[in-house]
Amino acid sequence: MNNYSTPLLTTPISAAASQDAHGDVNPFQAKKPMKNSWKSAIFIIVVEMAQRFAYFGVSGNLITYLINVLGMPISTAAKSVNVWHGVSALFPLLGAFVADSYLGRFRTILFSSIIYLMGLVLLTISVSAISLVHRKPIFFLALYVLSVGEGGHKPCVQTFAADQFDENVPEEKLAKSSFFNWWYLGIVIGSTAAILVIIYAQEHIGWAIGFGMPMIAVAGALLVFLIGKKRYRRAVPVGSPFTRMMQVMVAAVRKRNVSDMNDAQRVCYQDEDSSGPALARTNQFKFLDKAMIIDETDVLNQKRNKWRLCSVNQVEVVKLVFRLFPIWISTFMFNVAIAQLSTYFTKQGSTMVRHLKIPPATLQVITGFTILTAVAIYDRLLVPIARKFTKHPSGITMLQRLGIGIFLSMMTMVVAAVVEAKRLGIAEKHGLIDAPKSVVPMSIWWLVPQYMLCGLTDVFGVVGMQEIFYDQVAEEMRSMGAAMYISTTGVGSFMSSGVISVVQIISSRYGHGEGWLTGNNLNRAHLDYFYWVLAGLCGLSLCFYVWVARRFVYKKIECQNDVNAEA
Repeated sequence: MNNYSTPLLTTPISAAASQDAHGDVNPFQAKKPMKNSWKSAIFIIVVEMAQRFAYFGVSGNLITYLINVLGMPISTAAKSVNVWHGVSALFPLLGAFVADSYLGRFRTILFSSIIYLMGLVLLTISVSAISLVHRKPIFFLALYVLSVGEGGHKPCVQTFAADQFDENVPEEKLAKSSFFNWWYLGIVIGSTAAILVIIYAQEHIGWAIGFGMPMIAVAGALLVFLIGKKRYRRAVPVGSPFTRMMQVMVAAVRKRNVSDMNDAQRVCYQDEDSSGPALARTNQFKFLDKAMIIDETDVLNQKRNKWRLCSVNQVEVVKLVFRLFPIWISTFMFNVAIAQLSTYFTKQGSTMVRHLKIPPATLQVITGFTILTAVAIYDRLLVPIARKFTKHPSGITMLQRLGIGIFLSMMTMVVAAVVEAKRLGIAEKHGLIDAPKSVVPMSIWWLVPQYMLCGLTDVFGVVGMQEIFYDQVAEEMRSMGAAMYISTTGVGSFMSSGVISVVQIISSRYGHGEGWLTGNNLNRAHLDYFYWVLAGLCGLSLCFYVWVARRFVYKKIECQNDVNAEA
């Protein structure tokens, strides 16, 4: 491809160096056999399993600690858990920026793991060696130190594991699709083990032991991660993706009055900051194309002003992110529904007959077992069958998989509302409506369907999001893509707290009697009505998602002959 005569702008797109100053290897130039790629990926999966064991060991029964030990009201505890989840899920945006711009994924994972370990040490001390009077501020300080550690770990570790597969090798590129299923399977194993072991220890042995076990797990994971240091393929930090995005938008605004280009000779193809393959030109978001047009001012400049002239590839990278924003927005309510798993679902179980004295939060293991089973069935049975009919390598498209997940989130709330209405009916029949501490004579196993649906929702929705936000961004921005996917959990958690507050205000002002979700009596909280509200909002979100997905354009590589099928 030729452009105009200034030497700076006639240079072809450059590849990143094989190694940076610290010896980090560029994954697009380093080739490894697929067997070695899987070994490296599995090594990182094991480290992630330990980290998930720690995270769910803290979060799985957090609402019980806040209510029973710190004495918080139910709704306040639920909102506190949601806010903490939200902050933990938004910090990855900062972590992705640091990883892509300065440290690289390996060092970001290393430093964030150290911070996470410090938070767990502080958390364990706060519940064991500090008086109850001073416990609350120290406890919450420790929780938010964990959020900082999560911010560096979450956006990098999955991307770092996926980077072990070379996309230039067809066999490894195909294996990467299967990798996302097994990656999520590893996460579920870690979280399920935490729910079975740690929650039991917290309720029957003590909170210090319950929070000390995650601390030991993270310390061990950090050691394992360092042992495998020489095995990993590492990508070179290529600079801030946010800066490159802003350059495109600023250049497009500065050239808003420039006439549209009529031929390819008037655009800039040089992109010395990109390490991945060139992206094909697209017709979406044409207002951004102004940033790549070479006008008279650019011709006169001796050096390219990156805030005035951007390459075709750089503009297309920004278009990829723009395309994902509607998908990002449409997953918010999906995550609001999932947020109920660790808050109100757990509180429901605490009011019901529990066999074998199992802690109510332990029912989350049903979600884990559902995922363990469903992922294996999906990958080994459903995908091969679907592939025969659709001819798609993954059986169904990423967008179709996510759409099924959003639909299942709506069904989860429908089932939860029906079960809660039955629980309230039994409570009323036995005169227990105004006896919040009494056990409703209804088995806790009635909650199993909603926990199983949460698991299926994750198999389709969460894995679908992971794959979309990894695959549909430029290779040098994959940490940012992971952060976008993770941030949907954060926004969903904040929205869950917001919906609770709005429901409380509206129901108190316009309802009859006590408002919804107020006080400490779950039998008077109208939780079933709240679930129906969430089901309706999930339905609206599904409609918006279908509209967006039908217009979505998949990423295309320059000179790529076959175009991915669209949902």
